[in-house]
Amino acid sequence: MIDGIDIRRATPDDLEEVVDLLAAQLAEHDIPIARADLALAADGILRVADRGFVLLAMEPGGPVGVACVSFSWTVERGGVVAWLDELYVVPRKREHGVGNALLGEAIGVAAAAGCRTMELEVETSHARAEHLYRRHGFGDLPRRRWTRPLP
Repeated sequence: MIDGIDIRRATPDDLEEVVDLLAAQLAEHDIPIARADLALAADGILRVADRGFVLLAMEPGGPVGVACVSFSWTVERGGVVAWLDELYVVPRKREHGVGNALLGEAIGVAAAAGCRTMELEVETSHARAEHLYRRHGFGDLPRRRWTRPLP
């Protein structure tokens, strides 16, 4: 626990709080997604442990941060990989160690689940996030991530 913050695994009962935090994160980065789609995705992780996990950083007044991790099976890594899909801390709690604690806990939970690696992506303009990830042993890959929506 740091500064009255407790980090715990989210459950399906936490769906609304998780969606609120994830919606704020995606809005901050101008990533459009319908709330219903976001809720469907979050609920799927909360209800099916093989898909991943969600951690909440809680203070007495409610949640102040979230880490959302999805699992995938990859040939390149030789098994299950944890994908840090989202790491978000409400603006008023940034620079207080909450993101650092969430990331450390996410790494520990992923390792305990048997993940071979944890991977993530960072916007090239987000130097503060890069610094956090480097402190936790992450290194950048000489690649670019691509995407294609499917019908």
